[in-house]
Amino acid sequence: MKAMVFAAGLGTRLKPLTDSMPKALVPVAGKPLLQHTIEKLKASGFNEIIINVHHFADQVIEFVRTNDDFGIRVEFSDESEKLLDTGGGIKRASWFFNDEQPFLIHNVDILSNIDLRELVKQHQKSNPAATLVCSERETSRYLLFDESNRLRGWMNEKTGEVKSPTANFNPSRYRKLAFSGIHLLHSSLFEQMEMMADTFSIIDFYIQYCNEVTITSYAPEGMQTIDVGNPEALPAAKRFLNQPTSTSLEKRRSL
Repeated sequence: MKAMVFAAGLGTRLKPLTDSMPKALVPVAGKPLLQHTIEKLKASGFNEIIINVHHFADQVIEFVRTNDDFGIRVEFSDESEKLLDTGGGIKRASWFFNDEQPFLIHNVDILSNIDLRELVKQHQKSNPAATLVCSERETSRYLLFDESNRLRGWMNEKTGEVKSPTANFNPSRYRKLAFSGIHLLHSSLFEQMEMMADTFSIIDFYIQYCNEVTITSYAPEGMQTIDVGNPEALPAAKRFLNQPTSTSLEKRRSL
């Protein structure tokens, strides 16, 4: 299976650590974030990975190559000249996903105990255009799903901003879920992406086309996620990784 790791971000919230290294190489519990992500993907059956790079791109590439690509196929999507945002990054890497199979997108700064094999299994049951891993945690920005678990809109509770292709959209009628930064999508969506600019948000893309293609959520009970977005999150991330369930779950399931 194939996957893409988003590792091109500037990591501004992790300053001063990211003044001299990319966010992907910030260490947590003795390993860079990128290594935690790659090892989780590999243990879950993903053996072909592409990583987008921008900030200190050469450091990321050198780290992966020095570790012999962690024993799998690893390619890079170079965004050194210009960051393309999440949607543009996927579009730029479309050449890699040429087998007409669903592929995974995983933010490098997200740690979780999610069973990625089960995610793939659930996605394949109904075969939507995309499955977004979500949870019911409190946040300011929510994806909104209808009673059939189909994405219909987005809202920012702090600002009151609402996005939806549906006229007279009423957010109160829908289930609010927080996006995790992990999602499975099918290469058929590249057809719609061709109509987008080079730089765009994947969430804005999902909202724009959610009435035309089926986009669903996957929100398993007991899922834990840590967004390693600032230095204050590092101690919690270390404790999370030191939990037996988070450090060995994927390894046990791969045996």
